[in-house]
Amino acid sequence: MAPVTSTEPAALPEADSAAKSCSVTGDDVRYEPYKDETDMPGIVTLIEKDLSEPYSVFTYRYFINNWPDLCYLAMQADRCVGAIVCKLDRHRCRNTHRGYIAMLAVDKELRGRGVGKKLVRLCLDRMRELNADECVLETEVTNKGALGLYRSLGFVKEKRLHKYYLNGNDAWRLKFLFKLPDGFSEGHGCLGPPAEAWSLDPDSPSAPFKPAPRKKAGEKKPDIKSSEE
Repeated sequence: MAPVTSTEPAALPEADSAAKSCSVTGDDVRYEPYKDETDMPGIVTLIEKDLSEPYSVFTYRYFINNWPDLCYLAMQADRCVGAIVCKLDRHRCRNTHRGYIAMLAVDKELRGRGVGKKLVRLCLDRMRELNADECVLETEVTNKGALGLYRSLGFVKEKRLHKYYLNGNDAWRLKFLFKLPDGFSEGHGCLGPPAEAWSLDPDSPSAPFKPAPRKKAGEKKPDIKSSEE
């Protein structure tokens, strides 16, 4: 999903708690959390300028109304020049708290000045406060600016999704780890151990199946008598 449209070569200091309410850069850009429905038109207008696929207003409201504290705006005077929309919920397969960056956009006039990176850091900091284990997103394989931005923040490529977008382009799924998952030191990797491991013992309740007993050498096949006899 995530239509990422900014390139951010410059590094910025980590966002602190005060920055989450209001922060000013050299370009007089304020960073503000989402307030209410009056912020929605500015977010939609900005993001739709560079979408690789169309969204309905219900998509915006799904994310923003359910996770309003994971939506931030970059404002220049009364104009929205940057926005990020995220969510945080439980990953069903791995039983982890997974954040997701659904949308990120920065006005073309302000790209390359650290606005996108600041917005991402604000959301990552908030996810960390909410005890997230990881954060993921998708971006087009051709979007070198976005790939560079996320790589500089510590994201790594997890998998390639073929023909993920409506325009036929592939996507990279990127992942940021807030903490190493359980089982990492035992060699399970970044995914952690599966939800339920199968036992090699066929008599174990967790075994995937029980093999049929083998016929012993010389053993005759039992006679099957008809019920009519």
